[in-house]
Amino acid sequence: MTKPLIILTDIGDTIIDEGTEVRNAADVVIRADCIPGARETYLRLHEAGYTICMVADGLTASFRNLMALHGLTDIFAVWVVSEEIGEDKPSPKMFQAAFDALGLTEKDKGRVIMVGNNVKRDMRGAGRFGLRSVLLDWSPRRPFDAEESEDVPTYTIHLPEELFALCERLNAEVDA
Repeated sequence: MTKPLIILTDIGDTIIDEGTEVRNAADVVIRADCIPGARETYLRLHEAGYTICMVADGLTASFRNLMALHGLTDIFAVWVVSEEIGEDKPSPKMFQAAFDALGLTEKDKGRVIMVGNNVKRDMRGAGRFGLRSVLLDWSPRRPFDAEESEDVPTYTIHLPEELFALCERLNAEVDA
């Protein structure tokens, strides 16, 4: 049974540990590890009936390699990748492409969250588009300082496993 809450998610340092990436000569990521607990959490979200949409900056070939490697290809209802859109987050085109592909409208924004690790791309993009955001702050690779009000996440989690409980709580609120 599909749940009403919809999850847009980044990939790098949200599911995949960017510090473990191995790239080929064309800069395509051919191999990388998942963040501990991320694979299991996203599989659990998918199995629980959540609609999950990839909204990520990078090369489509990289995401195909990584999602296949970790058995995550099929958890995504939609893939929105900056290489194909022609712009990176926080561009509203990335979020609009996800909405269009999922058949969502303005009235659906209250049941959509964006999960990511980058306040200036993921949180800012979600905030400007009118979505709630979830910051996964486990990685020290990026600063989490907000420069604009849209950079401030609606929710902050420290480990991927915390995402499931948060989604269950938010989903119950959508049902209410």
